[in-house]
Amino acid sequence: MAIDFGYFTLSDNYYPDNPRSSSDFVLEIREQAILADKLGYSSAWIGEHHFDRLGVNSRPDILLASIIPETQNIRFAPAVNVLPLHHPIHVAEAWATLDLLSGGRVDFATGRGYDQEEYLPFGADFMKSAEMFEEGMDVLWKAWTEDGFWSHHGEFYHIDDMSITPKPIQNPIPFYVASFSETSSKMAAKRGHNIIYAPFAASMVYGSLAAAVDSYRNNCVAAGNEPGRAMCSYFIHIADTPEEDDFGRQAMMDYFKYCVLRAFPDDPETMPPTMHYFMQINEILRNMEKDKLSKNSVLIGNAAAITEQLKEVEEAGIDECILYFNVGKKPHGLVKDQMYKFMEEVAPNFEAYQVAAE
Repeated sequence: MAIDFGYFTLSDNYYPDNPRSSSDFVLEIREQAILADKLGYSSAWIGEHHFDRLGVNSRPDILLASIIPETQNIRFAPAVNVLPLHHPIHVAEAWATLDLLSGGRVDFATGRGYDQEEYLPFGADFMKSAEMFEEGMDVLWKAWTEDGFWSHHGEFYHIDDMSITPKPIQNPIPFYVASFSETSSKMAAKRGHNIIYAPFAASMVYGSLAAAVDSYRNNCVAAGNEPGRAMCSYFIHIADTPEEDDFGRQAMMDYFKYCVLRAFPDDPETMPPTMHYFMQINEILRNMEKDKLSKNSVLIGNAAAITEQLKEVEEAGIDECILYFNVGKKPHGLVKDQMYKFMEEVAPNFEAYQVAAE
């Protein structure tokens, strides 16, 4: 198995005295995603967040559509579509259209999110997010894969004699479920979908990324399905000096302090029981010290150190790792330099990138 590497961002921009506007940052992300294609990254995963809660880019589909003419090979994915905020038919139509326009380069990923403040303006029921998410996935799958007309009658969606246009080129579009917990892992396994992990959550819930992948694969077998692809995301900062190392660590600490902790659920009375594990995550983040950041959270160090960490990720059974370069208000020029440096110094140590690097 050869691991692939992609570009990833959640568009975090909520920082004190930040001169970069949300509009500026969305355009920077667009440029970085185009650069990712030119450098040979396999994919661009663009986050969905609303109202500058954790991020400023609310429409990954539109942003990705805008770069189709500027790219040749890179695959496009949301990171991730927050399905309970949308009607699943709208989601099915949008991403099927993107698949058509891109010539079949879409990977679709979805999750239920975690921020109640993003739910409220849309009138979505945060306390029933898991149930809405699970049913919405089934509607999406029918929309993309059923021949002819289909119907669906559930708790949240009642649809008769439906057939969307256009249909996606891929049959089916590769479907990923974002997983912070065993609940979402079992949802993915039950349907034979692929899975994508946040390593820090996988480590907390399962003990390690490898154990999380094993659990997903066992869940697939138990459900009578062939295990799909397993992916993960990682924060990354390539650092050759102590000063660069400290800069990368401080960027992560700022991200936790100003962006993550304000968005993650923190009151057990106002979150679904299936999200109570966030209490433990929040406690860890509140007490985190930058010199204690580990490979469970971030890839940091020189190229050799990051290569070693990614070899462990590959051995854990991960098929693709998407890399979060622009976390923590890093300047646009620095992010691009880091993207170049990774492809020059780290990627050639992996089988899938050796030919491209020669």
